[in-house]
Amino acid sequence: MPPTGWKAYQYNPSMGAAILFIILFGITTMIHTWRLFSTRTWFFIPMMIGGYFETVGYIGRAMSANQSPNWTTGPYIIQSTLLLIAPALFAASIYMELGRVILLVRGERFSIVRVNWLTKIFVAGDVLSFLMQASGAGLMVTAANGGSTSSASTGKTVIVGGLFVQILFFGIFLLSAIIFQRRLTSSRGGGYVSSIDHLPWRKHMFALHTSSVLILIRSVVRVIEYVQGTDGFVMSNEVFIYAFDGLLMWVMLVIFVVVHPCEVGALLKREKLRGGRGFGVDGGEPLV
Repeated sequence: MPPTGWKAYQYNPSMGAAILFIILFGITTMIHTWRLFSTRTWFFIPMMIGGYFETVGYIGRAMSANQSPNWTTGPYIIQSTLLLIAPALFAASIYMELGRVILLVRGERFSIVRVNWLTKIFVAGDVLSFLMQASGAGLMVTAANGGSTSSASTGKTVIVGGLFVQILFFGIFLLSAIIFQRRLTSSRGGGYVSSIDHLPWRKHMFALHTSSVLILIRSVVRVIEYVQGTDGFVMSNEVFIYAFDGLLMWVMLVIFVVVHPCEVGALLKREKLRGGRGFGVDGGEPLV
């Protein structure tokens, strides 16, 4: 039973919106699951799990909508926790793809971070963000189940800290990706770029840049939400959870359905089978 005086939402959640996003995330995540196993793009497992988190999270919102206004803690905890931490899983896969794109174009010298450290650094920051947000959500769950108000306050503070860590690392990641691409495209008067024009690196960099911006926008709005608190404008209006979280994260998943990193993985695998002779950059045949 929820504690006396506990109120899950400042509005009655929309059943229609919740069902719509269950369908959107459910279908897109199933496509990702099929692509992952059919192409063995294993570093995209976090992306797939994040999609299931989003789907189940919106199932929780649908359950809450069905209970209005006599909400129970179970569905509220499901939606608040899973929708909060899912983007951290998306981020892990995005970080890992950049290193593979750099290897694809043999552009290690253009990266401001050594490739063998790039994934480790950003994924470590992502894990820290994930753990902070999950622990903060745990404290808020404790408060929702009758714990002290101090637990809720501490939980919000930890969540905001985790979101700031996510914003910091994603900001640095996006800057690193932009600098890498600028260095690559301006090298040798563009001669190096012309030698790798047969490789699909541009569209994968576009996917990385766009998805990073979407997660950054979502995280900033989430920070504002938790800083304002329960009675704040963001948390009091349901449109924000859909316009600046659900929709942005779904668009991000769609981007990676259209521009799936399995293409990069397949090219790298073929390069390995060729004995590392290159992709036509150093005189070998173009690998297309």
